[in-house]
Amino acid sequence: MRIIVIVVLIAIVTALFTALVFLYRDRGHGNRVVIALAVRVGLSMALIAFLVFSYWMGWIVPGQL
Repeated sequence: MRIIVIVVLIAIVTALFTALVFLYRDRGHGNRVVIALAVRVGLSMALIAFLVFSYWMGWIVPGQL
């Protein structure tokens, strides 16, 4: 469970830095920044949905390490 969350968090940060690189390279021409940020938002929403679903199924418990 922790591995999945950590991998998705790393993917979110990677998408954020990818958008930053595209922002400097494209200089406002093109839509790669928008796509990278949309991927980041999608990953964040998927992570939240996964955590809520895991809590609902009883796979995770608040306060448990």
